[in-house]
Amino acid sequence: MRIALAGAGAFGEKHLDALQRIDGVEIVSIISRTAGQAAAVAKKYGVGHSSTELNYALDRDDVDAVILCTPTQLHAAQAIACMAAGKHVQVEIPLADSWADSQAVWKKQQQTGLVCMVGHTRRFNPSHQYVHNRITAGEFRIQQLDVQTYFFRRKNMNAKGEPRSWTDHLLWHHAAHTVDLFAYQAGTIVKANALQGPKHAELGIAMDMSIQLQSESGAICTLSLSFNNDGPLGTFFRYIGDTATYIARYDDLVNGREEPIDVSGVDVSMNGIELQDREFIAAIRDRREPNASVAQVLDCYRVLHELEGQL
Repeated sequence: MRIALAGAGAFGEKHLDALQRIDGVEIVSIISRTAGQAAAVAKKYGVGHSSTELNYALDRDDVDAVILCTPTQLHAAQAIACMAAGKHVQVEIPLADSWADSQAVWKKQQQTGLVCMVGHTRRFNPSHQYVHNRITAGEFRIQQLDVQTYFFRRKNMNAKGEPRSWTDHLLWHHAAHTVDLFAYQAGTIVKANALQGPKHAELGIAMDMSIQLQSESGAICTLSLSFNNDGPLGTFFRYIGDTATYIARYDDLVNGREEPIDVSGVDVSMNGIELQDREFIAAIRDRREPNASVAQVLDCYRVLHELEGQL
């Protein structure tokens, strides 16, 4: 499986690290905003081709699939371009920053039949997989999901603390993780409410947001998001159910008493990004729909669109 990766920033390197642990995968091209960054990352990972233009990779016969870790605003157009060129594509979350663009990507996937998967990593983290397995087995039913997504981003920077060329968004990026996860675990979302705090004078985005959701099962979700929080950083999920309480911190899981739960046997890795990439590659090889396909996550973006209309 020959992969081109576009967007060699902090998250792009997480995918490159993950892909190195998957048999039968070759990275054949690195695309980034600047030639220097593309070349440096290509050298670091032993990749023979680098460029600033995605089209150069799409024109290559030795590229089977593309992973997009580019700025949010480019995702939809680039995903459509990949499929138009006959390439399978994994789009890092979010799929798009509008409902219209999200639908356009889904329609292109339907036309081409290619694998188009979105990086909804929470579906793959062993912690959330453990809870999902209990739900599907009928051993756990969510009553409430309480989520805190907290970062300190008062300047335009990426996960490495380096300057970023584009502006992130609490709703269309960070809320997308929880909106999709809640629907995945509790059923289709039927009610959604949102409030946002003051907008940053320079960045032009709300730095704090509160979201309420309810699924068809009756379960509720409360999501608090902030770019103003000065630690601890990250996203923390508290599942309150009829038989247990679970607290998930990325790939790790504890119960309501903070007692660790062993999730090492849930899947072949403890790394959610690696498991996500394994699913993408397996779906291409098996010619099947992947978990977190554009069709499966599309409703998340319908909900985000409805929430945006309330802000």
